[in-house]
Amino acid sequence: MVIMTVISSNLGYPRLGEHREWKHLLEHFWKGQLDTTAFHAQAKQLRLANLKKQQALGIDLIPVADNSDYDHVLDTIAAFGVIPARYGHFDQQLDLHDYYALARGTKDAVASEMTKWFNINYHYIVPEFDDVHFQLLDNRWLRYYQEAKDELGITGKPVILGPVSFLKLGKRNGQYLDDAAVTELLPQLLPLYVQVFQELAAAGVQWIQLDEPTLVKTTQSAELRPYKEALTQLHAAAPTLNIELQTYFDSLDLYDQIVTLPVQAIGLDLVHDHGENLTDLLQRGFPTDKVLAAGIIDGHNVWVSDLSAKLALIQQLLAVVPSDHLWLQPANSLLHVPITTANETKADPVLLGGLAFADQKLAELSTLTTAANKGTASVQAAFDRNRANLDALNQSSHRNNQAVREAEAHLTDQTFERQAPFATRIQLQHDRLNLPLLPTTTIGSFPQSSEVRSKRAAWRKGNLSDEDYQAFLHAETKRWIEIQEQLGLDVLVHGEFERTDMVEYFGQKLTGFYATQNGWVQSYGSRGVRPPIIFGDVAYTQPITVAASVYAQSLTTKPVKGMLTAPLTIINWSFVRDDIPKAQVQNQIALALRQEVGNLEKAGIKIIQVDEPALREGLPLKARHWKSYLDEAVYSFKITTTGVQNDTQIHTHMCYSNFADIIGTIKALDADVISIETSRSHGEIISAFETTGYDKEIGLGVYDIHSPRVPSVDEIKTNIQRALRVIDVHQFWINPDCGLKTRQEPETRAALANMVAARDAIQSQLNTPTK
Repeated sequence: MVIMTVISSNLGYPRLGEHREWKHLLEHFWKGQLDTTAFHAQAKQLRLANLKKQQALGIDLIPVADNSDYDHVLDTIAAFGVIPARYGHFDQQLDLHDYYALARGTKDAVASEMTKWFNINYHYIVPEFDDVHFQLLDNRWLRYYQEAKDELGITGKPVILGPVSFLKLGKRNGQYLDDAAVTELLPQLLPLYVQVFQELAAAGVQWIQLDEPTLVKTTQSAELRPYKEALTQLHAAAPTLNIELQTYFDSLDLYDQIVTLPVQAIGLDLVHDHGENLTDLLQRGFPTDKVLAAGIIDGHNVWVSDLSAKLALIQQLLAVVPSDHLWLQPANSLLHVPITTANETKADPVLLGGLAFADQKLAELSTLTTAANKGTASVQAAFDRNRANLDALNQSSHRNNQAVREAEAHLTDQTFERQAPFATRIQLQHDRLNLPLLPTTTIGSFPQSSEVRSKRAAWRKGNLSDEDYQAFLHAETKRWIEIQEQLGLDVLVHGEFERTDMVEYFGQKLTGFYATQNGWVQSYGSRGVRPPIIFGDVAYTQPITVAASVYAQSLTTKPVKGMLTAPLTIINWSFVRDDIPKAQVQNQIALALRQEVGNLEKAGIKIIQVDEPALREGLPLKARHWKSYLDEAVYSFKITTTGVQNDTQIHTHMCYSNFADIIGTIKALDADVISIETSRSHGEIISAFETTGYDKEIGLGVYDIHSPRVPSVDEIKTNIQRALRVIDVHQFWINPDCGLKTRQEPETRAALANMVAARDAIQSQLNTPTK
């Protein structure tokens, strides 16, 4: 007798390694400290270790080829020969140097554009479909499937980005592909996918995970045509290969039509779907000939699941599909969470009991799968621990700070607006600051050298005294103030050498945050961040940035910006408690930062930058959810910034993506100066300002800081001149795209020197009086 059972499945596993082994591997290779053979050997060890761990945790369907040497979209670009002509012509698999050239640029070729993956803090390399000639250079999915099978006996589930999403995530002539372009290019690309699928089927692959995350953004039936065409051809070409069509990050507006597509399993997000996917399942049913791959575990937050609630959800699903047609899995790849809580040895035990990183989430899936098949009694101890841990955290003093709750209650009694309109404020600021036309500045951070990192590590370990560490920070700040003055910059920064991360740093200074020891998550390439965990009520206890800003200002007569991170970015780049509404946490942070802004102003800081780089990236995928998100963003920003006098200048900074649809929100923030990343997106934001206008001051990033290449003076001049075609010269600031923390000092100094030279050249050509 065959026993019909629910099985567990995973969608993807973190790449960094428990101790960032993958990051160090990449960086050692880039520095020439590893050759290609050593790189591949060490990368293989890490891949196999990740697979073994999933096997040991009891996962039935383990993903393979979800690993990457940089980014999974870049892998797809390289595999299918979507190589921009500026890098040369390739007719075979790219070697590592050529592969990394696409992501990081070369002396003669700018790096490929990089932007955010949907609405989370991961960056992918944007495919360029200009004059492309698709060719299969590498069936990486077959290679990694075979490796897992041969080395570990794992019959894995290869993970591949679907052809339609691949096209939709890319650009041609600087614009994201529209439906007509997708329809044109799909017949050229699809034969290569067919070849990959046929080779996988010939190798005995049983299931392939075809990620089509753009399906959650479809709203019209006509938009489904390319997906249906692709799936029909793929199934016909490799009928023995079962396809799991995987969606994530939101619900399906076209549920009835999508679940009938010619695949053998449909992956639905039942965590970030606003309850809509579950409603459709329960009310509309599910096809009897397909597997429901139910995403029931949150793949981009870190809290333990309420196992009893999840089991109740599973019982609801089993009323819709039979047990042998149900897979339990994360709602999205676990790439976006840290690996394990085992290394968090300093965490409060009450907090630790409430945390679940990737390994703990897979253990939850295993427990829930057992409970679904054998009953709760078979795993009762795990359920009891889970309940006790949840109760302990929710009832703790961390989540019941009465002072914070009282401050929240008085929010409705206040109006958060600047004292005077912008036109009045900006004149007062000009008089006070006395800056030249086209003022130059940077976004905030300067290179964190190996010495900076080693000193900070020694201080954290207790091997360097507070006094010696502070003396080092002062020396580094003084050195970079002098460098900025020598370069001729107009508005300076202290360099942020005390900060590992612009969000983590503030999390360490406010109550209600936990700074992890090893909670690293990939942001892009080898860049790992440790998002702080907001687990309790947030409160301000003491000044955070005032001393560093005041010290830097004492070294120069030029203005030095105070540097803060705004509430929404802290929210979007943190793991946020899920027991109260996110907007409530956001306002708690805003109330705390409002006090810091006031203290900076009292200390004599004339310019205060409150960065909101993650505002656009966190925009909900569906337009119907935009208004509440954007209204909440403006409200929390104004709580933070509107307590200052008219002649104190408020700056903010934003990164990446298409801003045209949030220009109204950018205006509503009422910041005096905004800087926006534009160089990798080739100035697309400029058209938005051309059509809508903008009355405040603005700096559009004039060179890309994510690439090690040094832009020429002429290249920067071109970027400036392009912006000045639509932005008045009196409004415009000159700055790099983003902070310079990840760059090396020589390239930073050279690039900034060229930036100032480009400004001076343009300034000399203008017959316009200075401010």
